[in-house]
Amino acid sequence: MNKTPLLEVSGLRKAFRSGAAEIVLFDNLSFQLQPGEMLALVGDSGAGKSTLLHVLGALDRPSQGTIQCAGMDVGTLAEEAAAEFRNREIGYVWQFHYLLPEFTALENAAMPLLMRGVKPAEAEKQAASWLGKVGLDQRAHHRSGELSGGEQQRVALARALITNPKLLLADEPTGDLDNRTADAVFELIARLHREHQLTSLIATHNLAFARRCHRVLRLHQGHVEEVTPESLLA
Repeated sequence: MNKTPLLEVSGLRKAFRSGAAEIVLFDNLSFQLQPGEMLALVGDSGAGKSTLLHVLGALDRPSQGTIQCAGMDVGTLAEEAAAEFRNREIGYVWQFHYLLPEFTALENAAMPLLMRGVKPAEAEKQAASWLGKVGLDQRAHHRSGELSGGEQQRVALARALITNPKLLLADEPTGDLDNRTADAVFELIARLHREHQLTSLIATHNLAFARRCHRVLRLHQGHVEEVTPESLLA
């Protein structure tokens, strides 16, 4: 395995002002993610998992510390450069799919390529290919409201990966799904991770899913500790 980390976090801090008080969500976080790894991020609700993913993906800025991702100093990017970084280097899957209801599955999946100026015919060709990879080639022309929850999340996954991102960030990607559908979606993420040699960071409450990742970080009271996947059995 390549020993140069794809993601290197050092001394990361995120704090908010609330009146005269400072609320520290996390402090002095340091960890690395190697190319090809699937890392689970676990922790209680409100521990800061979503905020950490926002900071890592240049959707929010750290209060302190550095984030090196794909050779870039993420925390110092200006707004336009951060948007470019997100579009080219990061794939996002959230708990809610955030599909645009007026567009079809094909059009939703193609959106990141359209936003970077790819011609519609080429964007939709690639979107059709990705919908096939997530098992939705027969649902390409259905709008999001005509899809089940699991199908909507599959479209969201195709949309996240169509740009061939270096890093997949997934925030509770199965949290809104029933157990059977959630298991199928996680299996799909794991398969695409292997087949497309992704590097993935998945925040999840589902410890059964976390155990199937290569490594596990637990975010607790503002700090992270690495735990073995096997230790999550209890």
